Amino acid sequence: MTVSQSESTPSVPDESAELSNKTPLSTPMDRQPPPPPIPTPRQGFAAVLENPRFLILWTGQVFSQLADKVYLVLMIALIAGHFQGENQPISGWVSAIMITFTIPAILFGTLAGVYVDRWPKKEVLVISNLVRAVLVFIIPPLLWLSQDKTIALSVNWLPIWLRRWHSHTQDIFFLPVGFLILLILSFIDSTITQFFAPAEQVTIPLVVKRRHLLSANSLFTTTMMAMTIVGFAIGEPLLEVSARLAEFWGFSWEEGKSFVVGAAYSISGLMLLLLRTGEKAKHYQKERPHVFDDIKDGIRYLGSNYRVRNALFQLVILFSIFAALSVLAVRMAETIPGMKAEQFGFLLAGGGLGMALGAGILGNWGQKFRHSQLGLLGSFGMAVSLFGLSVSTNSLWSTLIMTTFLGLFAAFIGVPMQTTIQAETPVQMRGKVFGLQNNAVNIALSLPLVLAGIAETLFGLQSVLLALAALAILGGVLTWYMGDHQ
Repeated sequence: MTVSQSESTPSVPDESAELSNKTPLSTPMDRQPPPPPIPTPRQGFAAVLENPRFLILWTGQVFSQLADKVYLVLMIALIAGHFQGENQPISGWVSAIMITFTIPAILFGTLAGVYVDRWPKKEVLVISNLVRAVLVFIIPPLLWLSQDKTIALSVNWLPIWLRRWHSHTQDIFFLPVGFLILLILSFIDSTITQFFAPAEQVTIPLVVKRRHLLSANSLFTTTMMAMTIVGFAIGEPLLEVSARLAEFWGFSWEEGKSFVVGAAYSISGLMLLLLRTGEKAKHYQKERPHVFDDIKDGIRYLGSNYRVRNALFQLVILFSIFAALSVLAVRMAETIPGMKAEQFGFLLAGGGLGMALGAGILGNWGQKFRHSQLGLLGSFGMAVSLFGLSVSTNSLWSTLIMTTFLGLFAAFIGVPMQTTIQAETPVQMRGKVFGLQNNAVNIALSLPLVLAGIAETLFGLQSVLLALAALAILGGVLTWYMGDHQ
């Protein structure tokens, strides 16, 4: 009788068969592994700060903006130390410097934008910073060479803002040569800045993806406002420390203070040497039309593209309002109990703080909204804030709160509108458009400085603030119109 193996011997499991039978159940060899999860794109400031090219551009902006702000503090220190007479107000001397800065912005803003389109942006950024550094470094030796030298000028040829410096019994005005040098250097510095500003704006969309432009512009705006506050706040003590260190090492106080500003420009220029914009050399080697033909092209483009045109118009309104407020803030400070007119800077600092907060909010969460929606909210928010200012000028805290909200809502206009211009403008047109923008904004900053004071005298502070609120609402209507056609 044949006995089966299973009956005669103990059963021994067949390992190979067992593994074979269990394989489909125990290991996923025959199944495809699940696809890896798709990473969520980074948003907000984190997305642009992870971009090394943007980091280089932003760092260069930080040092350049700091140098720009401390430059004015340096000019005031040099005027006080060399030219201001005893019991003589410094405002006339400083006004001359400020006017010298403004003239190139009006004359060369558009022209500079055209040339920025024709030149490599990196070279414009680097050279403009390094040249401005050289201009600052040569100030001390030029002042030393021109010491005690003057130029005799007829009073009749002087503008009104210069006539306050002369004695009314004299027909000859003696202008210090050193101060004339400061005016010339400031004029050249401002002229170079007209090239740097549009080149910086054109470079942002070259190094940042379109979906991150809002965050990039928010960070640039935040930095600009922070440097406005910090630069003026730390400028004087920073220059004073550098002057003492310079004297300790055997240099003059002028050399020590000038070194700080020149070094900031130099660091910015050297940092931007590392920037890669991705531009092609052949783009700048082809034959170009006449400069004025390019300006006409830029104007025609603004006429045909309503989004860019309306965004630019809103920026002009925004800067006009803030320019007017810089004048009205002096009057507001006078009306607040316990506050002096010369303390108006506290009110402007509130607006700067609000704008920095608004830019920070947009940088992190602004991508969820359309630019037209943000502009509409900003315009009506500014109108409400201006109305609040018109009825709260007797309270310091109420005024500070209103100016802070005003700055916050202003960021809701400025940042998205700047982003719209960058995103909607073709690469070959950006320099022309940003040049026109630079020119228009500078005019918008200049005219209200004259008109606001006259209007306040004729109609009163409250009426002018309400008129500015109406102007902000006009910008809101334009925002709605632009959004309705998207």
